[in-house]
Amino acid sequence: MFIQRQIIHYLESMLKKFPIVSLTGPRQSGKTTLLKNAFPQYTYINLERLDYREILLADPLGFIKSQKQKVIFDEAQRVPELFSYIQVISDENGIPGQYILSGSQSFLLNEQISQSLAGRVNINHLFPFSITELPAYPSSINETIWKGFYPRIYNEDLLASEFHPSYLQTYIERDVRSIKSIENLNTFSRFLGLCAGRAGQILNLTSLANDTGISVNTVKAWLSVLESSFILFLLPPYYKNFNKRLIKSPKLYFYDTGVLCSLLRINNPDLVGTNYMYGHLFENLIIAEIVKHFYHHGKRPYIYYWRESNGSEIDCIIETGNNKSVLIEIKGGETFNNEYLKNFKYFPNNDIIQKILIYAGNQTLVINDTELLGFNDLPGFFDKLN
Repeated sequence: MFIQRQIIHYLESMLKKFPIVSLTGPRQSGKTTLLKNAFPQYTYINLERLDYREILLADPLGFIKSQKQKVIFDEAQRVPELFSYIQVISDENGIPGQYILSGSQSFLLNEQISQSLAGRVNINHLFPFSITELPAYPSSINETIWKGFYPRIYNEDLLASEFHPSYLQTYIERDVRSIKSIENLNTFSRFLGLCAGRAGQILNLTSLANDTGISVNTVKAWLSVLESSFILFLLPPYYKNFNKRLIKSPKLYFYDTGVLCSLLRINNPDLVGTNYMYGHLFENLIIAEIVKHFYHHGKRPYIYYWRESNGSEIDCIIETGNNKSVLIEIKGGETFNNEYLKNFKYFPNNDIIQKILIYAGNQTLVINDTELLGFNDLPGFFDKLN
């Protein structure tokens, strides 16, 4: 069963404007399924196949010219030589929507794009399902967090405990080695687990380095690997002074809470709500959904967190332009508490267009100037973000 993905309409519009469109994202996020089903008029070539790679390398220009005008090159980063020839042919033809380049390794694919195709390509990211793309809206928060959003879990009715451990093993043994030379994969696995224990928290590079037994520079390099392969992302702090956003510590989140639960060794959904990380898991779920929403609509997510030295904190700030902000507090409790609203009054920027509290309850109402959103009302919230 093919589930219509939100990003399709944006990709269709970009193919009318750019000669080349790229689609990256984590392995098994549904890129191949989307491209084959949404763009059947394109010839599909999977460069994971050795025979295709050998033919292309033997005569790159001849191979590309022998194809139809519209071609999908999947795992395009496997053949770096491809990009220069695509540049030449797309420049000669001068028509939009000639090629779609897809890959699961953002770092390698974007490196080739920046070298050969700058200005000719529109870059996009596809993540696992967003919560509004699921076949049915989930009724259980804990099961949603535990299960995660990778399509195979839903399409093939797999248990999360069956999917995630093998997914992580394959990622570490295959993708990590191809992105960066990491000799000790056991140390890297421990590092990944330690990152999971810090989800939703401000990143302390020195602490992470000491706990892993590696240098701070190695921590930075390995975090870059995890970011470029779409395992985790860093949420920068909010400051009116933009330079401070670049030098202050970010918060760490995972793109998929199912992967996060697997790393935390949460073996069934009943253990989610009682886990010491539950508040961070619920926060991670909401933040990741916001990030995915923006990317799946072709937009860069300008989102931040804010924290003062006295402990006042706003979980998520969305900049909407013209110095206006949406403030979002995220609470895993099912019962509203007035304490949930206290940090809004400390935020220094008065140019706020909306204050939202997202919590695990089921009531939706407005208290003073703050909108309370229960878990079941998230689809309406995302509709307003479009």
